[in-house]
Amino acid sequence: MSELKMEEISLPALFEQARKIHLVATESGVDQELVRKGCEALEKCDDMVSKLGLFSANETKDDISTANLKYILVLYYLGELNEKLAGDDRIQILKTSQAKLKEFLTFCEAMELVPEEELQASAQGSANSFVDRRALKIARFKRQRAAEAKLTEIRERKERRGRSTKAAALSTPVEAGEEDVLDDDGEEEREAWLTTISLAISKAFDLFEMLKKEEEMLSAIKERQLKEGDKELSQDALDDRTKKAEAWHRDAAARAQFTKPAQPITCATFAQDVLEGRAKVSQAHDHKHQPLIFGPQSLVGGSLTSERERMAAQVFQPGHRLPTMSIEEAGLREMQMMNKWQERTVKMMEEANSAWYKDNQKMGPSEDDDDDDAAQEKARAWDDWKDDNPRGAGNKKLTPCG
Repeated sequence: MSELKMEEISLPALFEQARKIHLVATESGVDQELVRKGCEALEKCDDMVSKLGLFSANETKDDISTANLKYILVLYYLGELNEKLAGDDRIQILKTSQAKLKEFLTFCEAMELVPEEELQASAQGSANSFVDRRALKIARFKRQRAAEAKLTEIRERKERRGRSTKAAALSTPVEAGEEDVLDDDGEEEREAWLTTISLAISKAFDLFEMLKKEEEMLSAIKERQLKEGDKELSQDALDDRTKKAEAWHRDAAARAQFTKPAQPITCATFAQDVLEGRAKVSQAHDHKHQPLIFGPQSLVGGSLTSERERMAAQVFQPGHRLPTMSIEEAGLREMQMMNKWQERTVKMMEEANSAWYKDNQKMGPSEDDDDDDAAQEKARAWDDWKDDNPRGAGNKKLTPCG
């Protein structure tokens, strides 16, 4: 599609060609030449829509004619195709795609096409909690499923009516009701385009968030590369690490035939250090190791300089809690506890067998007997007083018959 041919094509035909390219690029493998042609066609469509003045800032979706509704999707198609372009500057591609998607969503908001919950979430911005974002994604997914089901229903209904009309035309000429059929087709077409726009809005929000996160990640990597002097986290580092591990295994297998077997290693952390070359079997081991880092940091071996790098380095952590001590340390602690318990038991036995403890035991019963006698006398005195003074005896003057 050359520039001259593109100038000669009308807006509906150009949009239809661009829409077919977008459909092919979405459903199958991405052909860069085809994607570029689609972007050029959509850019031309956007330029023609602006020159023709098909939309106005004072209009809403009800004021737009059915024939012009489909051109709202030009910016969405353009943003989605731009994202599929391949180039050296990926960050610039992402920014261009985000700009088109944002322009599409802003225009749909002006046309009163964006759902209210999406507007509220956009107004709150990053202040949304995890629960709110999850609920928003679930609602967005449900809207997408409902829109896809509605489009399928409209398509099937249109096919059935087309077959019925064709069969009726073959049998009898259509005389009455032809205008009603045309009206139904117009309403159905409008409903189909509005549903397609609603589906595009939900997808545009998801795509915009995904592109924004990708841009943040690439910007962080680029910033880190600039700080480290363009050092790349490439496959070379992984290959070098693999070669070192293989060389260590080969040397260990060769030495095993002539060396005396070492004591078995019972600490998993120390064993991992030995396998990766950070320690030797002959070294003294105190079982004091930091938790293993399973993320990219363990592959490169650099230093953690920021919170983002620390989080990235701990991406591939195990799902369970790592042990805080080795089996040997747990055994030593248990032995210390048992020794303390035995010492305390021996001390208590010595106190129980001592002379002063036995003397106290002998003197104890006489004092207890005295206390028991005093308590009994006090209880008897209280019983006697209650017999002499029954309950309510002082209130007889207050009773009616007193």
